Amino acid sequence: MTIYTVHHSTVYRYHRAVKLGRHQLLFRPRDSFDQRLLDCQLTVRPEPAEIRWIHDVFGNCQTLIDFNASSDVLEFDTIIRLEHTPENAPDFRIEEYARQHPFSYGDDELPDLVPYMRRHHPNDHAVDDWLSKFVVRDASRPTGHLLMTLNEAIAEGFSYLRRTSPGTQSPAETLALQQGTCRDFALLMMEGARSLGFAARFITGYVYVSDRDGPERLGGGSTHAWCSIYIPGSGWVEFDPTNGIVGNRDLIRVGVARTPQQAIPLWGTYWGEPDDEVGMEVAVNVKSETGVANYSAEETCTDPPTKT
Repeated sequence: MTIYTVHHSTVYRYHRAVKLGRHQLLFRPRDSFDQRLLDCQLTVRPEPAEIRWIHDVFGNCQTLIDFNASSDVLEFDTIIRLEHTPENAPDFRIEEYARQHPFSYGDDELPDLVPYMRRHHPNDHAVDDWLSKFVVRDASRPTGHLLMTLNEAIAEGFSYLRRTSPGTQSPAETLALQQGTCRDFALLMMEGARSLGFAARFITGYVYVSDRDGPERLGGGSTHAWCSIYIPGSGWVEFDPTNGIVGNRDLIRVGVARTPQQAIPLWGTYWGEPDDEVGMEVAVNVKSETGVANYSAEETCTDPPTKT
């Protein structure tokens, strides 16, 4: 078991004071058998009129923040501390009927999995063409090996390129460019798995980079994204195609969703002019009991506030 502390700071700056609207923040980790939240702190400047929490349709804890003020600076600062139990190797304990692919999910699970099996980009034939290079359709092969092959194909075959602009590339764009960010790679993995008949979810959170431990906190990090695939007998198994990780090792899960757009860590609105925006500064630091690490090769998944 490891104890992590995550410090996440986001600052928006404007040329003049703008009227702040509602902002929605996703930062509280999901408690489970492999991670347990110990402490959670939130600081917002200027002072909000109201802060409340809800569970969204996926069971994520969303923080809703309303303002009754105008300001030229808006700052969100969060600190979480949690226990994390890593899985050092994939443990595919798969039900007998699902050990070989292709297979069909059981009747008791299928109705709940169907939304996660639907392609987000159903007309994107580039995904099928890409899969055909290393997956023979309808040929029987071990389920776990198939998914690990898909994960490795992305980790080894694409170049990471940091991108600060909001949004996620379509799988066709990622395949054409042969590069992308963690959100792009997660979506490509999901669409590839869905094309093969699997249920897949998008995950947002943080990744710990152990070889960057040091005595001081370093700025310049951001959130991370990966996905999970439902395997009968193993449940939702996590795959990080950016780093080639299978399982939860070094991954701190915050939110899950059906699509990337449903798991944005921070977004909001303000009343003002298009040229009021100066910019956004994001820093994420992950600290373990033995040191501190900031992120490598993770893009900003925080969206700028929407103008109204």
